[in-house]
Amino acid sequence: MGTTITNEQNSSAANAAVENLSARFGDAGVSSEVVAHSAGKKQEFVRITCSPEQWRAVAKHLKNELGVNHCAMITGTHYPSGSADRGWEVAYHLHRWPIINVEAHTMLVHEGESLEGQDIPMEFEIFISLEAGDSPSVPSVQDLWVGADWNEKETWDLVGIDFEGHHNMHRVLNPHDSPVGFHPLQRQHKIRYHDFNEMYDDPQGFERKPVDEGRVK
Repeated sequence: MGTTITNEQNSSAANAAVENLSARFGDAGVSSEVVAHSAGKKQEFVRITCSPEQWRAVAKHLKNELGVNHCAMITGTHYPSGSADRGWEVAYHLHRWPIINVEAHTMLVHEGESLEGQDIPMEFEIFISLEAGDSPSVPSVQDLWVGADWNEKETWDLVGIDFEGHHNMHRVLNPHDSPVGFHPLQRQHKIRYHDFNEMYDDPQGFERKPVDEGRVK
């Protein structure tokens, strides 16, 4: 990007995306709104809330109709004391960038202030609540964004949320021989960051205090 976009460009793109999403999915109960960051340039982004059943349709629309071409992050959260319809939650952070692959030894410079329509960069945040239970699952978007591949693996490995349709799911941060069903960011595991002393609740033989026990984190 040669220059950054203006706040006017940012706001117009965010509102156009919400209008598009509301026209397509508003009657189906998918919520979309413009939200402003509280820090930095305080630019706006699009926040979407949908169900796991709606997610594939929303994701395809974001890619094919709104030009979303980058999956930056996927995270999951366990809410063991949550309501029956929100025992888990998946959050997606996606971007639309006007960047395309170019041939070697060539250069393409975008002048930010001259970008229009769907060439204007935009950030999208999607929240999906999952019912309480032992088998949280959401459809995979691995085939839509290559960046979803690792992020879905990591979220399953740490949190235990399954991504239905993901090919080649496996451990990426925990040992490959970790016990089946062990996902350390589920709240029943006594990780010290959940106010316990133990590194884990000893599924892998860790019966020791961390060297930095007592240190303020």
